[in-house]
Amino acid sequence: MIVEVCANSYQSAVNAEAAGADRIELCSELAVGGITPSYGLIKKVSEKLGIPVHVLIRPRSGDFTYSRDEFQIMKTDIAICADLGISGIVSGVLYADGTLDKTRTGELIAAAGDLQFTFHRAFDWVTDPLKTLTELENLGVDCILTSGGRQSAEEGINQLVSWRKKAEKCVVMPGGGIREHNALVFKNEGFEAIHLSGIKFSKTLNKKPQLSMNTASYLRDDEIALTDFEIVRALIQSVK
Repeated sequence: MIVEVCANSYQSAVNAEAAGADRIELCSELAVGGITPSYGLIKKVSEKLGIPVHVLIRPRSGDFTYSRDEFQIMKTDIAICADLGISGIVSGVLYADGTLDKTRTGELIAAAGDLQFTFHRAFDWVTDPLKTLTELENLGVDCILTSGGRQSAEEGINQLVSWRKKAEKCVVMPGGGIREHNALVFKNEGFEAIHLSGIKFSKTLNKKPQLSMNTASYLRDDEIALTDFEIVRALIQSVK
């Protein structure tokens, strides 16, 4: 069984390889489901690690439906990953109604070329998983990362097993809430790969700051935070 570790930093990636991980999914900001890591982080990890590194291509948090400019950014990031010798890409695009955007996802797969391509947990938002699984296989996806449409892979185990049996060309990889106490469940069910972060928090400050830099109100799945033209213009007019 392949054990893929979702690493959110350089040190996380180094720790995962040292612990025996078979592969890394490199990303930033796990709290929002992950976004594309910086060029510097991708470069450093690709130079240091000896195991395959897959990179998450997701330009922002929120949904998986992207503007034309965001989509161009995603393709540019894939090209950068290819130049840096990355082994695989983790990405995908949906329509706002929860169906697969086959055209754009296909373009990302084509941009990835010979790199492995994993369709990420946007799969857990699709309205028809079995139909989408077939569509992704026809597009040439190598792997689908999913929790079985539930909060954790253990809760979604029945769906995951049924999807694994349905898949003919790609690997269904359980992810979400997998830890030491339940990992064997997935191996015993015949899964070829599992995905986990293995996160443990490490204290860096002697005391908690009085002012938090986290903004919980920004964490939304159905809305994205954008700088508003009218708000900024009104402010500028008031001070200029």
